[in-house]
Amino acid sequence: MAKGTQKGETVRLGPRLAAGAGFDALYAEGMGLVEEVAGYLDGTGRAEAKELERAVSIVYATESMRLTTRLMQMASWLLLQRAVREGELSSDEARSERHQVTFRRAPQHDRATEFDQLPETLRTLIFRGEALYGRIIKLDTMDRGTLEAPSEKDLPADGIGGQLKRLRAAYEGLKQS
Repeated sequence: MAKGTQKGETVRLGPRLAAGAGFDALYAEGMGLVEEVAGYLDGTGRAEAKELERAVSIVYATESMRLTTRLMQMASWLLLQRAVREGELSSDEARSERHQVTFRRAPQHDRATEFDQLPETLRTLIFRGEALYGRIIKLDTMDRGTLEAPSEKDLPADGIGGQLKRLRAAYEGLKQS
């Protein structure tokens, strides 16, 4: 049992995360990505967007807005964690304020058919942003104690997703016999 906890009490990860060396790397990665995306969208990305066909330019605008929204959510979360680390907020205060940061994952199947025609740099930034966003969502949900098992639609058909589906089907078959 962790020091200072009672049996059955949930251990909050937020204070441990903010105090750990791993947070420095996560914070640097997140804020670095915010700066990199801003620089790209204001510079090279702007020039690349002007050269796109109309349908692709609409997808460019949509995807860049999604990306910047995710990055702002991540930056808000990271700044709250840093405030906890520096003693500006208690972990309970940060957790309360964090309710205002709404994490929503954009489903992969929502990608427009023109997505593959976007500039490679933008696609790479989107994938990096999604990966970091996913990590932060996991940390946030673990901190809140609300981590749920992924639904079958979120699991890949191959690998562990396929294995879990087969296990569930076998278990259902056993229950019915």
